[in-house]
Amino acid sequence: MLVAGVDSSTQSTKVVLCQAEDGTIVGTASAPHPDGTECDPEYWWAALRRAGDGLLDRADAVGVAAQQHGMIAVDAAGEVIRPAILWNDMRAAPQTLELITELGGPAEWARRTGSVPAVSFTVTKLRWMAEREPQSAERLSRVMLPHDWLTWRLGADEPVTDRGDASGTGYFSPAEGKWLPDIAEMALGRPVATPRLAGPAEVVGRTPAGAVLAPGTGDNMAGALGLGLRAGDVAVSIGTSGTVFATSDHPAQDPTGAVAGFADATGRFLPLVCTLNATLVTNAVARLLDVDFATLEKLALGAPAGSGGVTLVPYLAGERTPNRPEATGTLFGIRTDVSRELVARAAFEGVVCGLLEGLDALNVVGVPTTGQLLLIGGGAKSRAYREVLATLSNRSVVVPDETEIVAAGACVQAAIMESTSDVDAIVNSWSLGSGEIVEPGNGSLDAEGIRHRYASARG
Repeated sequence: MLVAGVDSSTQSTKVVLCQAEDGTIVGTASAPHPDGTECDPEYWWAALRRAGDGLLDRADAVGVAAQQHGMIAVDAAGEVIRPAILWNDMRAAPQTLELITELGGPAEWARRTGSVPAVSFTVTKLRWMAEREPQSAERLSRVMLPHDWLTWRLGADEPVTDRGDASGTGYFSPAEGKWLPDIAEMALGRPVATPRLAGPAEVVGRTPAGAVLAPGTGDNMAGALGLGLRAGDVAVSIGTSGTVFATSDHPAQDPTGAVAGFADATGRFLPLVCTLNATLVTNAVARLLDVDFATLEKLALGAPAGSGGVTLVPYLAGERTPNRPEATGTLFGIRTDVSRELVARAAFEGVVCGLLEGLDALNVVGVPTTGQLLLIGGGAKSRAYREVLATLSNRSVVVPDETEIVAAGACVQAAIMESTSDVDAIVNSWSLGSGEIVEPGNGSLDAEGIRHRYASARG
């Protein structure tokens, strides 16, 4: 039996076809998406058709994972009203502050939704539309997330979502497992329909080729499935943005807003911290130094841990955690002995320090984090990111062999549809989460001091 997993990310659509029995990959393909912070969903559909050509029609079951938080606004006829506003769009920063106050403050948001909304959350986009595009808001009938819409286009019987992706909207309660329509109405100014909430192992329809459709989920939730995360394990994902997340049997509530108390795709929970600035920072520093990424890595690895006191606060695109949407990057500690090597190392260390502050935040809200530390995303291919993370965390870092973690997680969800196996059985039979182990370097002896200097610099 073959199962297919779809990863519709910011940059591209990736499709993986594998054997349901052991996870052996039998085919992969991808197609790019346009750049930007908003996108006509039809581009995603076209990319899915290109990447899925010759793969999806061979599958017995299909699961779709996609970027979280995006708002696809459709009218009563199901037509898309305007381009989807993506997670990385910062336009709703003022509306975010309005909404936090209107509901009663951060603690009330955390109590009701598990999270304090950041500018990326879907609920903030609803308020922006109500204020800035009233004609679109008036026409709006239903809000869908990217994975909802793609699953629907593939053949779902009706618009559906799962509790994992729903928990990133800002109008869903992970603890209670239900929509909070009053919050969506507060944001838009009138009621708005939401997709039906499907169970973790529910068949929601069939593709034109006859494959059963899984409910799908958000990319981070699929990432947890693709890694086979167990209680205590922590995943660090370094891509355009960065995330730190772990599975938990209990819902998380963080009134500081650092930890988003998401649900996962299995019935448990996925507390998560997100930073906006990850590989875009090191790519920008490579341009600044007029080198390619491979040379930037070589420069960074030629510098000592701590970058000789040079510290980069990497808020080049504003920041979500901490919530500083208007912030910019800052370089501290430059002396007459500054070199390209020190600046290069500071770029990698700045990104990693921000992510490790996310790991600290998980600990504060009681999430177990003493298991494996796994590194995924595009940054996992980088020797510099691997070594800097191991050194500054002072922990062994596992770099999984599987590179398309999100698509693999969507495959796991699809496999559950067509077998009697549960998630744990599939994790074991597919050997998910195994890979190269990177040990801390000598700089781990001063990791605490390096991280303290970073915290002082960012203020």
